[in-house]
Amino acid sequence: MNKKPAQLAQRRKHLLAQVAAQRIVLAQNVEPLRAPLLLMDRGVTALRYLKQHPAVLVGVSLMLAALRLKHTGKWAQRAWIGWQLGRRLFKK
Repeated sequence: MNKKPAQLAQRRKHLLAQVAAQRIVLAQNVEPLRAPLLLMDRGVTALRYLKQHPAVLVGVSLMLAALRLKHTGKWAQRAWIGWQLGRRLFKK
């Protein structure tokens, strides 16, 4: 009966070492994704801000229309597609 606690302690020690090694491997595998995930997080934050403050989007649109910049139509189309995608993604 005295062997069981010792075996459990040994197994626990082995499992903790295994977990530590797996954490290191996971951190190494996730590192290349850190920059793209950060960029995506900033994009989501921007979309949430625009969702809460739609007047900003209207203001930018009016400013572009007033300035009549080249390729405004292309950017407006892209913005509209982005807006629609954002609405679908965050629709819950």
